[in-house]
Amino acid sequence: MYVIPAMARRKVKRALRRKLLSASQEDAAPLDTIQQSVLARLRRIEGQVRGIQGMVANGTDCRDILVQVKAVRSALKAANGLILKRYLLGCHKQARENPTSNDAVAKLDESMRLLSSYLDS
Repeated sequence: MYVIPAMARRKVKRALRRKLLSASQEDAAPLDTIQQSVLARLRRIEGQVRGIQGMVANGTDCRDILVQVKAVRSALKAANGLILKRYLLGCHKQARENPTSNDAVAKLDESMRLLSSYLDS
C-alpha cells in the first residue's frame, strides 16, 4: 500500500487551488480556449481513472481509492462547469448578434433551463 505523505497532499491541494484561480482568468477567454481547456481536463481525468483502475487491480486500500474517486468527481465537476460556461457564452453571443431573432430567445430560454437543472443537481 502506498501512502501519500501529508506534505505532498498539501502541495497538491495548493496546486489545485492555483489551477482553480487561473481557471477564473478564463472568463474572458474565447470559446476555443475554453474548449481546449475542457479537453485537457478530460484527458487528465482519463489518466486519473486509469490510475484508479490500477489501484483496484492491485488491491490498494479502499480509503486511498475513495480519495482518488473524490478527486475525479471534483475534476469532472470543474470540467462540467467549463462546458456549461462555453455553452452559455455561445448562446449569449448568438443573442447579442441577433437580439430580435426568435431562435436567439429560444436559445436563451433553453440555456436558462439547462442552468437551472445544473444548479439543482
